[in-house]
Amino acid sequence: MLSALEHSIRKRASKWLFRLRGAETGEVFLNQRRVFIMPTHPGLIFCVMLFALFIASVNYNLSLGFGFTFLIAGCALVDMYLTFRNLAYLHLAAGRAKPVFAGEHAQFELHLINRRNYDRYAIWLDFAADDRPELAQAADVAAHASRSVVLATPAHARGWLPAPRVRLQTRFPLGLLRAWSYWQPDAQALVYPRPEDDAPPLPQAGVENGSGPAAAGQDDFAGIRGYQAGDSPRRLAWRHIAKIDIALGGPLVTKHFEGGTTTEIVIDLSALPHRLDLEVRLSRMTRWVIEAEARGLPYAFRLGDVNFPATLGPAHQDACLRALALFGKV
Repeated sequence: MLSALEHSIRKRASKWLFRLRGAETGEVFLNQRRVFIMPTHPGLIFCVMLFALFIASVNYNLSLGFGFTFLIAGCALVDMYLTFRNLAYLHLAAGRAKPVFAGEHAQFELHLINRRNYDRYAIWLDFAADDRPELAQAADVAAHASRSVVLATPAHARGWLPAPRVRLQTRFPLGLLRAWSYWQPDAQALVYPRPEDDAPPLPQAGVENGSGPAAAGQDDFAGIRGYQAGDSPRRLAWRHIAKIDIALGGPLVTKHFEGGTTTEIVIDLSALPHRLDLEVRLSRMTRWVIEAEARGLPYAFRLGDVNFPATLGPAHQDACLRALALFGKV
């Protein structure tokens, strides 16, 4: 009971103090109210030494001691101003985030825009939720310039992954004080299902196709194409390979056949065993989509209300993976 009350109070206090809201759209401006500043551990030790020096100067009535004390106190005040200024009045904007597979790290691009007449140094950024200092990225931003920083966070589950809250901090120039601020960028990355390891072979159904070309026929030699992962070694065009020097970067080539009896690849969720968990089935379909693309085999795709005819290419692959990532998601 007391723990829940403490958590609620702390959550409300953090929301009020750090202005925690939803995602901030568009360009964000770090005004004075959004920047906090506190002494670091060396800064606290510095304050203790400064106080001891002041007491010693009073006890022994040392003019030189007073002068030295006020001099270094003035340096500390200047350091406070520079540390705060190094972070305040900075403009922030969210960039792109490429799709990733579950289990990988999503990469979020963030832009720091400096519209002031002075340079900014050693601004460290990380995701506050990760709390892993080794993943923080440092950036210097010149006057009237911008700088891009990429932060990574683990993508555990398929679907849309919103960017976590970003923490910006700096200890420039002397390290006696730490200024920090928070930012919730309006960015999200699409997370595809994790491809299944050791998945079964591609689902192929025999189709009689005596008229017109087919994509993955076995009978008529149609030409030479570049080697693709999964091609059988028996189909390598050794006569052509013998004329090029692989050691000098010459590409491997494969014989391409068309016509005759072909196989049609249909990646269909309803055709998979229902006893399998839904995530396992989606993971298997993801592996098949990747494999079919790698082997250059056109494939049809069926997932719930989504029904794509057999084709091939990056656009078809992206559409299939996107449907897999968002299947059943609100």
